[in-house]
Amino acid sequence: MITTEPEADPFDAHRRLLFATAYRMLGTVGDAEDIVQDTWLAWSKADRSEVRHPKAYLVRTVTNLSLNRLTSARATREEYVGPWLPEPLLTAPDVAREHERAEDVSMAMLVVLESLTPVERVVFVLREAFGYSHAEIAGFLHRPEPTVRQIAHRARKHVADRRTVHDTDAARREEVTARFLSACAGGDLNAVLELLAPDVTAWSDGGGKVSSARRPLHGADHVGRFLIGVTAKAVRDAAGALPVPAPAVINGELGIRILAGGIPVGAITYDLEDGLMRNLRFHVNPDKLSGLRT
Repeated sequence: MITTEPEADPFDAHRRLLFATAYRMLGTVGDAEDIVQDTWLAWSKADRSEVRHPKAYLVRTVTNLSLNRLTSARATREEYVGPWLPEPLLTAPDVAREHERAEDVSMAMLVVLESLTPVERVVFVLREAFGYSHAEIAGFLHRPEPTVRQIAHRARKHVADRRTVHDTDAARREEVTARFLSACAGGDLNAVLELLAPDVTAWSDGGGKVSSARRPLHGADHVGRFLIGVTAKAVRDAAGALPVPAPAVINGELGIRILAGGIPVGAITYDLEDGLMRNLRFHVNPDKLSGLRT
């Protein structure tokens, strides 16, 4: 008797790709998971005999659902309390794995993508992160190929104008992260200041759910004192388990995940330039931390 393994369902085979696509387009873990679920519903109702290329069908579905979600999200984010940051996501230490290249999923890149229009963002992600041709993207979006080429060119220029070059040396980043954690834990302001770029900026995303800075903080002294104050306050206010910060690979780069009783309560991501921390991002909105769970 000859037995064969049942053929894998295309949706299951491409689930990781679908989530990676939606996450880059939306910058939110929860929304990306919702899009993947909605794609599964569409796939389960589809007439499979009419689907010649399942992967293309699934990516097209994710693309259009994400575009609709992006368009509606812009109005919602205008009412957001304080700075809005993309949701942090734990990623594999080996970011060279498929769909997890550090540059594609880095927090710095996701922040830049927030400045694109919804259709620019969708086209940029499909073209630059996943390598789809202009013709394929045109088919996904039901738009003429020349129009897609123009959108792709405009989005690429916009990203290039706003992208800055950061240190990618893993050993240096590991050293800076360790020194930063030690300085904050010890309440050593001078040690913190040594790690911050003079023109550093810090954003806190609490969404009005937890106490956080409602406006960006600028300058090493201002940011440094904020860091020391926040660390001391967290210890004083700990009603249950004490928050414990530790290094973690977040969005393809070493950052800091904060746990309390094993539950994520925050994260810190940052850009490193010339060995100094720049563009610190504090993610503390409890509704946006699901991507930090293991």
